[in-house]
Amino acid sequence: MAEWVRAADRSACDGDGCVHAVTPDGQRIVLARWEGEIFALEDECSHQEFPLSDGSVENGQIECVFHGAKFDLRSGRATQLPAIKPVKTYPVEVREDGIYVQVG
Repeated sequence: MAEWVRAADRSACDGDGCVHAVTPDGQRIVLARWEGEIFALEDECSHQEFPLSDGSVENGQIECVFHGAKFDLRSGRATQLPAIKPVKTYPVEVREDGIYVQVG
């Protein structure tokens, strides 16, 4: 059953383009902010399993710093080679006491 877990303080990802690695419930997740909205994706490029949290955010996509693969922040869809498989996305809620991600 999916549950909401506190992943980070609200200040952990407070500016557009922010990329922040978290591990709620032991799951590697990257938080990314674009146009004021926070997104959560699995923190592993589907191409060669490098952490997406080492990359950058631009135009609603996160880019893997190692080989240039890009993923849509909303859907996790691979938008640029060499990745062809999507990455998992997670629902996010920003609450008074922090950023929550639905895992499980």
